Amino acid sequence: MSFRTINPATGEFVKEFPLQSDEQVFAALETADRRYREDWKFRPVAERAKIVARAAQILREKRDEYVEHLTLEMGKVTRFGYMEVDLVADILDYYAKNAERFLAPQPLPDEPGATVVAEPIGVLFAIEPWNFPYYQLARVAAPQLVAGNVVLMKHAPNVPHCALAFARLFEEAGAPEGVYTNLFCSVEQAAKLIDDFRVRGVALTGSERAGASVGERAGRNLKKVVLELGGSDPALILKGAPLDHAVEQCVMGRTFNSGQGCVNIKRVIVVGKERGAQMLAALKERFAAIKVGDPTDEATVLGPLVSETALNGLLKQIEEAKAAGARIVYGGKRVERPGFYLEPTIVTDIDVDNPLYQQEAFGPVLSFYVVDTEEEAIELANATRYGLGGYVFDADIEHAKQVASRIESGMVYINSCFVDSPGLPFGGVKNAGFGRELAEVGIGEFLNRKLIRVASAA
Repeated sequence: MSFRTINPATGEFVKEFPLQSDEQVFAALETADRRYREDWKFRPVAERAKIVARAAQILREKRDEYVEHLTLEMGKVTRFGYMEVDLVADILDYYAKNAERFLAPQPLPDEPGATVVAEPIGVLFAIEPWNFPYYQLARVAAPQLVAGNVVLMKHAPNVPHCALAFARLFEEAGAPEGVYTNLFCSVEQAAKLIDDFRVRGVALTGSERAGASVGERAGRNLKKVVLELGGSDPALILKGAPLDHAVEQCVMGRTFNSGQGCVNIKRVIVVGKERGAQMLAALKERFAAIKVGDPTDEATVLGPLVSETALNGLLKQIEEAKAAGARIVYGGKRVERPGFYLEPTIVTDIDVDNPLYQQEAFGPVLSFYVVDTEEEAIELANATRYGLGGYVFDADIEHAKQVASRIESGMVYINSCFVDSPGLPFGGVKNAGFGRELAEVGIGEFLNRKLIRVASAA
């Protein structure tokens, strides 16, 4: 394994970064552990927050530079890159502004003399993916740095420029060496880090397989772990849903970030055959109008997939679905141009024995279902190993809330595709993982909530 930049829009190799040696990796761990024990955890919350706030300011000042890395390394459409950079700056600011409130001691009203205090636990090791190269890092780094923990970060091997840029952000903001450290380390070195007692918590966003491996290793070492492992997110189009709005949101929810998102809408489930036919026709028309192309072009909606491996994997999923009886309503082919482009694709007639029924398609591939009743829609929505996000569309909001309460997922959005904000908790259930990031709950995942009870000395 190596850390390499290949431009997905052209397929051209840009640069390779060497792996660090064992000596370098564990020297970084020693530096981080010493920084935590001797310095960072003792600094006032306000001082730590000031550095994180400064990082947000620098990010806004250099947003063009940071967006260029996103477009170069993962093919992110430029205007979506600006959205990611701005969101990350907001996340950094959110935790800087709210850190003292989130970390304030909590007296226990029913227990006189008893207080729960929030303390950091030490060095955290995070393993993060390529699809949102800054956002994924910020979800761990922002809350945990203001909390007094320090972070070792192993980013995805195909976004090394983004990894280095994000580490540089904290350095420029005044964070001392060891507070936030980027590692170009191997899978084997990552396993050794998890084994090391000085690492006190592990976070991973990635595949189900990677989550199982990291979770098992962390469990063997009695370490807290937070896992976000993807989803097969359903959008339920109920009988009262305005179809034009539902179509617009489903197109956006499936194609945003070239479909490469854990909480992208993956499955559309329409109640009623006539409405199902209407929605399928509308989706096909909208997919045909999507501009696929250069991610720097303002008119582009769908950029390339991140790699040729990702493209070939999706093409294989589509072919296997067809072989098992599915019908390709639109798309399904590689776009004939340099780079790693897939046509936006709609697949239907997917029965329970079709591989695509359970798989997550990590790209612009939409699975489409029609059912007769709302009960069938809910049953189909929950017929997945994953439980990250879900979507319900209906004009009757109270009824939509009732349906949302029956969806087995960590998040449900009513009448919109995914909306992200620093104050909204992110995470799932079932094989989508466990634990939460963002909001107040996100800062608490790697804290020692210590009880201090005072009694009279007399």
